[in-house]
Amino acid sequence: MILIAIGANLTAANGSTPHETCCAAVPLLCEIPGLSFVALSNWYRTVPQPRADQPDYCNGAIRFFGDIDPEELLHRLQAIEAHFGRERAEVNAARTLDLDIIDINGIIRATPPPILPHPRAHLRSFVLRPILDVAPGWRHPTLRQNVSTLLAELPPQGIQPWQEELA
Repeated sequence: MILIAIGANLTAANGSTPHETCCAAVPLLCEIPGLSFVALSNWYRTVPQPRADQPDYCNGAIRFFGDIDPEELLHRLQAIEAHFGRERAEVNAARTLDLDIIDINGIIRATPPPILPHPRAHLRSFVLRPILDVAPGWRHPTLRQNVSTLLAELPPQGIQPWQEELA
């Protein structure tokens, strides 16, 4: 199982809203060689974590089946982010698109990038709630806890179903 988190909170250069950008990224993700689409989560409106003076995010997750080299997947995700105008100025900055590898078939590794599983996934409801939609039986590879337990142990982080009228 391959899990990728999707998020955005800035309008793209082409005028796309964060929700539109996230939706537009999905077909590009599905074109990555070695990945077979399984499921796409619902979309969620989330407050920035850590809290910051920036717009709310649109977040979701996508589940794939397949076999791909982690470095190759990271390279392809960064190319998709760049396609939508992602700039890497500072940590936790607002962004036009953010694609994070959460898990690749349970691989555990600290180096080279990407670190697997994602080192902060278990701390973020904006990652865990969408994963619950697409992989309710997922267990964190190092913590050995299921997604429901991890999500229940988090403090409230400001997440709600995406509604277009709020966009």
